[in-house]
Amino acid sequence: MTDSPHGDGEPLSLLPDRPAHVHLMGICGTGMSALAGMFHEIGLRVTGSDQGMYPPVSDFLRKLGIRATEGYRPENLDPRPDLVVVGNVIRRTNPEAVALQDSGIPYTTLPGALTRYFTQGRTRIVVTGTHGKTTVSSMIAWILHAEGLDPGFMIGGIAAHFGRNYRLGRGGHFVVEGDEYDTAYFEKTPKFLHYQPDVGVITSCEFDHGDIYASLDEIKEQFRSFARLIPPNGRLIANLDDADVVEVAAAATARVEGYKAGRSAEWTVGEAMDTSSGMQVTLARNGHEAARGILPVTGFHNVLNALAAVAVAVGEGISPQSALSRLESFRGVKRRQEVVGEEAGVTVIDDFAHHPTAVKVTCAGIRRRYPKRRLVTVFEPRTNTSRRSVFQAAYVSAFYDADLIVLREPRDVGAIPESDRFDSARLARDLKSGGQEARAFGDTDGIVAFLSTELHYGDVVLVMSNGSFDGLVGRVLAMLKER
Repeated sequence: MTDSPHGDGEPLSLLPDRPAHVHLMGICGTGMSALAGMFHEIGLRVTGSDQGMYPPVSDFLRKLGIRATEGYRPENLDPRPDLVVVGNVIRRTNPEAVALQDSGIPYTTLPGALTRYFTQGRTRIVVTGTHGKTTVSSMIAWILHAEGLDPGFMIGGIAAHFGRNYRLGRGGHFVVEGDEYDTAYFEKTPKFLHYQPDVGVITSCEFDHGDIYASLDEIKEQFRSFARLIPPNGRLIANLDDADVVEVAAAATARVEGYKAGRSAEWTVGEAMDTSSGMQVTLARNGHEAARGILPVTGFHNVLNALAAVAVAVGEGISPQSALSRLESFRGVKRRQEVVGEEAGVTVIDDFAHHPTAVKVTCAGIRRRYPKRRLVTVFEPRTNTSRRSVFQAAYVSAFYDADLIVLREPRDVGAIPESDRFDSARLARDLKSGGQEARAFGDTDGIVAFLSTELHYGDVVLVMSNGSFDGLVGRVLAMLKER
């Protein structure tokens, strides 16, 4: 972000140097709650508002002593804060936003606040991509932390080592997961265009966010803009196995370090073998072995994620072997192939996958981890894109490695034209036509009832949703425990 508004609230130079009181509209969002925690840690008074507050975020804010008000109303701006941060869930007609516009209170966005108050003067490492950015960001943060570099970070998931999705840090690096979703109602460009990257990563580039992008070409143009933001003396780490990443990375003026599974890139995977303790890997740079070790991850896509993290770390002065060795103790990210528990001989795994490509690689990774056990996948199409029919056909092949597919019908589709809605029952029929066992249910209660009679000793249950799924993971474990 430059020092001019570009629709992003006040110019950064006009924002207060140290506001005593910051108010966050949409405080319960993943990034907004992290920002609230960061402001609280530097000693500011923090308040906020949101609609439909629930754990764990509501508990997190309460524990910090942050007053979060249920519902949006003008009186939430009384007493008058020194700064308001407006989350991207807020609409122009929101009564609190209308009052803000008339108040004269300085305001900005999440990226604007993060840039102004937490990343100035630090090397900003911004990780982008349709898939894998949370894992890569967490891996980079862990390597830097384990090397004693004390990084700050803001990540879109709970990094298991840290037990949170943010950290102030006092070192010279700040790691940001860069989202391609829009920034605010008054700033419709992607968040990742506002973080001023010194080092960038593009893990993948596919169509997503069908509610704001009409085509893959529109998304690629945003990634091109991101690549152009990196200064000539910076670096772009790019996944050259993805043809669309190759295309957008060509726009960069910074040095591009490519990584891929095979040859013909600066960073490559020389070997990747499943073992009882993880993936035994050999990483190469410019055709020569650079590091060897065992990664505690599942799936080849996570080997590539680790390769990207190592490439970033090496540019920050860490040896390839040291970076890979640090990842041998990497504990992962909550809700990314997270084994939540085992009851009655049934293993239950929670994952954030929702895009068909993510569903496919997640199922494949779990199949490799448990090759002789029945894999039961339970999927909720919950994102703005997955609730639409744009990926209706793509999901048919996404569940290839599953033995039984259980689907929930999408919720809250009233604003989507009926012809454009995703149809879980139709997907179940298509999967059955291809020889797979599949069932669709209208609600989560029906799924729990079905699983209570269907699950058997030795099964692996993989739950995939980017939301709470009505507490399905906990409900399944409780049901199994009662047996």
